[in-house]
Amino acid sequence: MKPLHAFHSKIAIIIPTMNRPRQLQRLLASLESQSALPDEVIIVDGSADPIDGVLKDFTNLNLRYLRVLPPCLSKQRNAGLAKVSRDMSLAGFLDDDLVLEPGSIEAMLRFWDQAPKDVGGASFNITNGRPPRGLLIKSLFRMDSFKRGCVMRSGYEASIPPVREDTYVDWLCGGATVWRREVVAEFKYDEWFRGYSYFEDVDYSYRVGRNYKLLVLANAKVQHLTPPVKGDRNFTMGKCQVINRRYFLQKHDHMSVLLFYWATLGLMIANNWRRNPVKKSWFVCPILGQFCGIGPIQFCALATDRYSSKGLKPGPRFEIIRPMNDNHSPAELLGEFRM
Repeated sequence: MKPLHAFHSKIAIIIPTMNRPRQLQRLLASLESQSALPDEVIIVDGSADPIDGVLKDFTNLNLRYLRVLPPCLSKQRNAGLAKVSRDMSLAGFLDDDLVLEPGSIEAMLRFWDQAPKDVGGASFNITNGRPPRGLLIKSLFRMDSFKRGCVMRSGYEASIPPVREDTYVDWLCGGATVWRREVVAEFKYDEWFRGYSYFEDVDYSYRVGRNYKLLVLANAKVQHLTPPVKGDRNFTMGKCQVINRRYFLQKHDHMSVLLFYWATLGLMIANNWRRNPVKKSWFVCPILGQFCGIGPIQFCALATDRYSSKGLKPGPRFEIIRPMNDNHSPAELLGEFRM
């Protein structure tokens, strides 16, 4: 095994994955080719069939492997954090569909060796991200903003395109971020977000950002090679976009339900503008999912538990009935609520 690095900071990288061995191999290959290697890499596998066989080719990486079933991104993140060695000063997350550009781990470690104490998290710079379109209209609907990376009172987050210089933001992409060890000891991912856990990264990083500064590190570059969403999942994704944001909104008293409705209307209009209903089946289009997610019964049901910036407050107002099989997203749990 070649030397890891000469920096004071010690970093553990956690990679949640599920049924994507080829993407995982590609990520690990880019990680192994870095000028500075992470001190440990923890693979958290939620696959139907174990994929630990792909790890044998990466002998230069200090790899650890564990399985979490049923799969759930938030649960896998927390499980990975629980396995980080005690001497690590940093804990980072990488999505399995990322590819690191040369020198990105070195740039991240160099930053953390000199980082101010009030910085809690830093994100890699996703260089192939597409700049937002229709920003003026989106900003009028409070579903995006000219202030990059802010979180608005509508509960919607402004997108973060590739940056040319280090940029302070309100939220960070969950699958390309490094946190101080003290931060991950203090904050946990909310496992209410089930399955794919849409919006769990905004929820987590925004809570951290109320106490620490967050930034995107320009010189730590990665590419996000996201596979397309399967057509039969567009409806569920549409529900998650509405329901999970509404759940996030209710955790923060300074946010506005009225602005949330307004922004969600803008989201539905934007999706309708992009899609041709003649070519796309209505029932797999996210617009219908978003419409179904707006029901007031779901909104009431989501008020089950109130969260502080760090953890759970007692005093549920409603009961959630969850199925025996835990492998469901919040949108798939619609109809499982009762007052």
